Amino acid sequence: MQVITHLSDIKLLTEQIRATGKTIGFVPTMGALHAGHLQLLRTATRDTAVTVCSIFVNPIQFNNAEDYRLYPKTTEKDVALLQENSCDILFMPEATAMYEQPALLKFNFGALEQVMEGFYRPSHFNGVATVVSKLFHLVKPHKAYFGQKDLQQFAIIRQLVQDLNFDLELVCHAVVREADGLALSSRNQRLTPTGRQIAPQLYKALQLGKQLAERRSATIQEIKNTVKTFLQQYPEITPEYFEIVDAETLQPASGFTRPAALCLAAYLDNVRLIDNVIVDAL
Repeated sequence: MQVITHLSDIKLLTEQIRATGKTIGFVPTMGALHAGHLQLLRTATRDTAVTVCSIFVNPIQFNNAEDYRLYPKTTEKDVALLQENSCDILFMPEATAMYEQPALLKFNFGALEQVMEGFYRPSHFNGVATVVSKLFHLVKPHKAYFGQKDLQQFAIIRQLVQDLNFDLELVCHAVVREADGLALSSRNQRLTPTGRQIAPQLYKALQLGKQLAERRSATIQEIKNTVKTFLQQYPEITPEYFEIVDAETLQPASGFTRPAALCLAAYLDNVRLIDNVIVDAL
């Protein structure tokens, strides 16, 4: 596995790879890798000739300085995992290289960023779009892989690719979960043992909402009320939002005649966790 830190080096290398006709699969991460990341990497390895993974904790997508400071950093372990899982190239730039000067360009994704994560994390998606644009320009992948857990982020990046005509295919992989249902996340490492035991209740809440939807036994508002009541059993959990939205547009759903996403965000042990499940059109 080649480890590259300089922007000019990754740009030159990927240009050379593309010139040979080989396809590049790209998995961008912020490190603290888990089985979900490795599943993306395995899919990229299967689909493309050369796999590139990046590790970069992007400072401008954090609207909470403490969250940025506490974000897990396990670089040595991450490098070993990537080597063991057939990653060809690891790109690990420094923040000072990625942002030699403060980024002035501002993205506006309209209604897509006015709900859920966009509403509660102002400027977050501007930071995501900025760094993803930089990475796409540098790595020049044929395919880029993201996880469904960050459903709204994927929708934002899909719009970015469409609007800026990036010549690549986006792949969204289903949420990878622990045996007890907890969605894999780097932030799970920050949970206390007690918090880790409680955290699967978030997925149980989503499953409860999905079951009600699939049985056609409740209105959207009744589902939201039932999920809220369920989570109130766990005072350690502080819900931020639970929304039922159109799975494509992410705008509030009026029913289930189109695929819908049940999305939630909550704090546990002062750690912010997100998750979602999809309900097919009924």
